[in-house]
Amino acid sequence: MEQTLYTQLLAAQLEFPKIKKDATNPFFKNKYASLDGILETVLPILHKNALVLVQNPINDGDRIGIHTQIFHTDGDFIESKFTVTLAKNDPQGAGSAITYCRRYALTAMLGLNVEEDDDANTASGNHQAQQARPAQTLQSPTPTIRR
Repeated sequence: MEQTLYTQLLAAQLEFPKIKKDATNPFFKNKYASLDGILETVLPILHKNALVLVQNPINDGDRIGIHTQIFHTDGDFIESKFTVTLAKNDPQGAGSAITYCRRYALTAMLGLNVEEDDDANTASGNHQAQQARPAQTLQSPTPTIRR
């Protein structure tokens, strides 16, 4: 049965267009692909290929993140968990971290072609960029398949 899941995921990946940068970061004025834009692009293609996306918030101590699962209608699925340390420990910080994790987990699991957004600012040592979004530390990066 795993072959069906991967066959349909492959079919979906062959249909995914390059994801457009449809939002602007107000702090750095750079463009990025919003979660809404990504979902509007991929959900119809996933559904056409009998694939369902499920993303649930998770926490692990002082970390928050997303448990992403992609199901085939035959019951097989792949999953991955992605958590980050909160940059701001309040409801807005949690919401921002969850949205951030949803966007990056979805992009990674589906193999989407999206150019980097503000990560270059962080990598270049821009301290302001590090405060503008949650600190990222990936946990359990290897997707698992289950029946």
